[in-house]
Amino acid sequence: MNALRSIIFYTGYVVLVLFVAVVLSPIALCLPYKKRFPVLNLYNRAMMGWLSIACGIRIDVTGREHLPKGACVLLSNHQSEWETLFLQILKPPVCTVLKKELLNIPVFGWSLRLIRPIALDRSSPTRALKQVIKEGPEKLKQGLSMLIFPEGTRLAPGERKPFAKSGALIACRANCPVVPIAHNAGHCWLNNSWIKRPGRITVVIGAPIETVGRDAASVTEEAEAWINAEREHIGG
Repeated sequence: MNALRSIIFYTGYVVLVLFVAVVLSPIALCLPYKKRFPVLNLYNRAMMGWLSIACGIRIDVTGREHLPKGACVLLSNHQSEWETLFLQILKPPVCTVLKKELLNIPVFGWSLRLIRPIALDRSSPTRALKQVIKEGPEKLKQGLSMLIFPEGTRLAPGERKPFAKSGALIACRANCPVVPIAHNAGHCWLNNSWIKRPGRITVVIGAPIETVGRDAASVTEEAEAWINAEREHIGG
């Protein structure tokens, strides 16, 4: 049954991607930069709705009141493609740090280019870090929040990897708060499988971590401790 529902989901997935290519992307291309986000996020919202209908996956979010009005750095654990879609609509407009290969994917990559993400060449970690440190604070000053997955790669539920300090470093340089986010999406949207499992994805948003007068190491340590504690609580 899960396989059948997943096939139905990906059929709709393809239809939505084509809709983005034919309708949303041309519209967004004609709009000023920041006004592109609500248009392109229609795809993300539709995808979450279709995921619920086709695969029986529900989403519970707690802590929305912790999202600040101004720009911030969102730090989240990384388990699947799901959070790259959902977290875009949590606090738009959002600039995502991602690997540059994603920009070359037909349709999907073209749409990504319209929102000007920070695309990194992971073959050169030193150059990538310098790029993030340079471009990140500029995005925050423009009023865009930053979405960063400090583990650097997708991990299965229960797996842990030390957090990189780049996200906290960007926030400290821009004097913007860090908002930690924990979720357990990997139980429903598996990373290495096309099968989707019905269930509930729990997302917990933590209180903003202030960065003024602090160093990136201590901010990263606080965010990592909070996220890992919440993951233990929700089974992530």
